[in-house]
Amino acid sequence: MAPLKNPTEIVGDRVKLPFTFDVEQMQQEYKKLTLRNFIYYDVLQLRGPAHIIDPSLPIPPPADDYADGSWTDWLNSPTLNSSPYFTGIVDKFRELTDVTLVRLLRLEPGAVVKEHTDPTLGLQIEKSVIRLTIPIINEPGVEFILNGDLVPMVPGECWYLRLTDPHRVLNNSNKERVNMSIDMIPNDAIKAIIMESHEAMSA
Repeated sequence: MAPLKNPTEIVGDRVKLPFTFDVEQMQQEYKKLTLRNFIYYDVLQLRGPAHIIDPSLPIPPPADDYADGSWTDWLNSPTLNSSPYFTGIVDKFRELTDVTLVRLLRLEPGAVVKEHTDPTLGLQIEKSVIRLTIPIINEPGVEFILNGDLVPMVPGECWYLRLTDPHRVLNNSNKERVNMSIDMIPNDAIKAIIMESHEAMSA
């Protein structure tokens, strides 16, 4: 077997991955959740540090580096466990690598996430996690801008985005935007999928 190429040398800032998910099922499960009213931006945690999901568990000791998620154990939240389709999505990636943080990210109509960077969310970072994005509700008028260019994500798709680069979000629609974000350890299996997908997009 040929050695795995270094994806940090060839992968661009956005890669559409070969995973698709049922939009209707995702939206139905989302609508069944008990949702609080929010202004501007809201986060629903589906998987997180074990001691936060279950406060009876001990708090892990301080770590020198929190970037790659190895400082703690990670657990599904009761919200995720009550949502079988969302659980199946997470389990699909847990078969490939260690999944750390999973969230639903809500952005109200008319809201803007100002341009920023996430310093540890890129393949090129030696000790880090990567974030995959799955749009659930993404109406026309929602714009995810990465390095000044629109990322044409639609519901049900799955994207790797190099979020160490400047990015911003504009919700110019009249509905909230909802994405699932899945953070994971970038092992050889997921790196190979990202690299092969990048090469297919570039062909």
